Amino acid sequence: MRALNIAATGLSAQQTNVDVISHNLSNMTTTGYKMQRAEFDDLIYQDLRRTGTTTTDQNTILPVGVQIGLGVNTAAISRNMQQGTMQATDNPLDVAIQGKGYFQIQMPDGTIAYTRDGTFKLSPDGIIVTREGYQVEPAITVPDDAVSISINASGVVEITQQGQTDPQELGQIEIATFVNPVGLQAIGDNLYLETPSSGNPILGIAGEQSIGTLLQGYLENSNVNPVQEITNLIVAQRAYEMNTKVLTAADEMLQSLNQSV
Repeated sequence: MRALNIAATGLSAQQTNVDVISHNLSNMTTTGYKMQRAEFDDLIYQDLRRTGTTTTDQNTILPVGVQIGLGVNTAAISRNMQQGTMQATDNPLDVAIQGKGYFQIQMPDGTIAYTRDGTFKLSPDGIIVTREGYQVEPAITVPDDAVSISINASGVVEITQQGQTDPQELGQIEIATFVNPVGLQAIGDNLYLETPSSGNPILGIAGEQSIGTLLQGYLENSNVNPVQEITNLIVAQRAYEMNTKVLTAADEMLQSLNQSV
């Protein structure tokens, strides 16, 4: 009986849907997190009578055929790259991107990762790094005698040193953009890697060529809408329950058939 296998695909799809929703809800307070959404396709169809075939020697055309669908398949889990709200932190090393773009992060193996999480710290050598100690690219070193640090909207980093009134420029934070940011590969720690789907990174200065500007002392919240996620969870749970009812009904029909033989 096809119904058993078809309902099984529905159960698997809704389990994936619930997994995605739970991941969104668990990351609703994660800085820079982008919500995910499960997308589904119907599976291949079995043609019992193909539409458009001839039914007589006079070339009569069959107007409507008989197709049996074989279930559902998880086609993709996409990300919503819409910007989250900004939250003031008053920490001079917290930086948010208002608009398009990603910070560049050098991984321990030398590869470059990308993030929207601007929760930066200073390493023991004074280098601006992430919470995990990964270096922000290009490297910027803050001297020990820095009294204050300033990062303007275009990413220029300046400090004021003891005994001086004029600020000293240390460097500039470059921003990377992608033609298809949805194609980036998430690797955890709020980091992404480029893929053939995302395209190569396009480097630029914040505020130029449609790149977002930087906000010092702010962080970007996740774009998860908890009300919408709870609604999606209820819908997924009901869909799962209905597929289990199909399994039960198909089992009872097979049981009746066996008893009548």
